[in-house]
Amino acid sequence: MKIDMSADVGESFGRWKLGYDEELMEYISSANLACGFHGGDPMVMRHTVKLCKKHGVKIGTHVGFPDLMGFGRRLMALTPEEYLNYSLYQGGALQAIARAEGEELQHFTWHGSAGTSFNSDNEEIARAGIAAVAQLDRNLIVPLIYGPKGDLMAREAAQAGLRVVRKFFADRALEANGMLVSRKKAGSVITDAEECAARTLRMVQERKVKTVEGKDIDCFGQTIMVHGDTPTAVKVAQTIRKRLEAAGVKIVPMKELI
Repeated sequence: MKIDMSADVGESFGRWKLGYDEELMEYISSANLACGFHGGDPMVMRHTVKLCKKHGVKIGTHVGFPDLMGFGRRLMALTPEEYLNYSLYQGGALQAIARAEGEELQHFTWHGSAGTSFNSDNEEIARAGIAAVAQLDRNLIVPLIYGPKGDLMAREAAQAGLRVVRKFFADRALEANGMLVSRKKAGSVITDAEECAARTLRMVQERKVKTVEGKDIDCFGQTIMVHGDTPTAVKVAQTIRKRLEAAGVKIVPMKELI
């Protein structure tokens, strides 16, 4: 079996340092790079692209709301046109930097509230996000979360002819409907490396995950994501990769999965 491992990186900006980008490169096969709105800046973006190239890690966007103070985790009431253009703007910036280093983008994903703001009442926003990907590069892969919000985006992506993979957050608890538990609730972020690895291995082997309520739900993610800003991020990624490889799972970039 083949599985992708990814992490959010490049979220520092200016003199402010966040995350463990260099240390994580050893354990991931794909990277989600901040594009300057919730984190990152042109210098950090180019440095992180170089890191990815050095380690053979494939590059994808991690676009967010224009909210440095809130780290992109506060909901913003954007119009579909704003959502499309903000997404396209950030993706285009990273694409230009990647090409300057002889690399191409592999995938396109959203950060924080920009990636969880879809529901059945705002299909126009979901459509706008997918339109941004299609206008940037139709060869890009779109990693999507489980649950109704991910399903909505998956339908829009299919109509636009874009390829989709499902992603599993190794370090985030899930609700019964497969959605992420709100960060406002206790236990939403899982920091114990062994627990993250155990639930990931079970997800891969049994396609089951235990929810925050203690119930099993069906779940299978082709790409496993680790948040780069948590204190135990490196240990989590290291432990997951070690456990997966010991079970015969091959870690490959997202593009090798589809």
